[in-house]
Amino acid sequence: MKKYLLLLLLLIQPLFASAMEGIAQPPQDRRISLQVFNPERDVAYTIGELVPRTVVLEAKKPLTLLNTSLPIPGYERRWRGQVTGIELRTITHSQSLGTDSTTYILNLSYQIFTTGVTAKAAFLPAETIKFTDGKNIITYRIPEWGFRVSPIALFGSVKLEDDMSKYRGPLLLNPAPQKHHLKILLGIFGISLLGLLYILGMNTWLPRMGGPFARAYRDLRKLPDTPQGLQQAVERLHKALNLTAGTSVFSADNFITSKPAFAGLKGDIDQFFSLSRSVFFEPGAASGLQQPQQWLKRFCVSCRNYERGMK
Repeated sequence: MKKYLLLLLLLIQPLFASAMEGIAQPPQDRRISLQVFNPERDVAYTIGELVPRTVVLEAKKPLTLLNTSLPIPGYERRWRGQVTGIELRTITHSQSLGTDSTTYILNLSYQIFTTGVTAKAAFLPAETIKFTDGKNIITYRIPEWGFRVSPIALFGSVKLEDDMSKYRGPLLLNPAPQKHHLKILLGIFGISLLGLLYILGMNTWLPRMGGPFARAYRDLRKLPDTPQGLQQAVERLHKALNLTAGTSVFSADNFITSKPAFAGLKGDIDQFFSLSRSVFFEPGAASGLQQPQQWLKRFCVSCRNYERGMK
């Protein structure tokens, strides 16, 4: 019978506490009004957790609060000789003066130092404070507030669907941080993809992508790997060099004089003119290149990167 009575008390206690929260309690002195604001959650507290509480007192003049009567942080509360395990950690208070009354706001923070193998009832203790009207001392009682403390770990197997409390609400996950990180990663991916397309792209849909070397590379990719294809590739690159320089060029120095930005390719440009002489004027001369047509494509890509400003 005692077991069922205890269970009934545990069930109705949160309902009673919720109904009374924020409502003025019957004062011991009609000149004092009280409002208590407790946390919305009254279940699933664990050891070490802080429980905030706000108390608003309005006292008619000439009543004033005695600061020496405020609860002291760190004091161990006892009930029937046993430590309750609920300790006041901090307290701050402020006041505002009205025309005929003074409003006192107390912010209290309690810490839980009790636990058990099962959920158990606990209470923020009732606090007693004092006022004075200059002649008499008026004692006023702030009521306790009940909640339930949960164990850190459960013993034995538990079916979640049988352990859900109607006071706990649904277990929701906050996806906002993951969504924020996903947007950042998508932005980085988009910028990287755009940069890759700009570097490797052969169309003219972005600025500086339709230069002479970009067009030459598109033509070089279509030429066959034959002596005739090699001659056409050299001619095509000569045309790209002339268009870039704005005049006919016949040496690396001549080209770099017109386009100093290509100075980093001076060695490759010298190699190109050497290859051109061996193809058109000195067929028997060795160019030093085993696959000249593949080298021309790589050289054209390097020139294309320079004309796009990617040295």
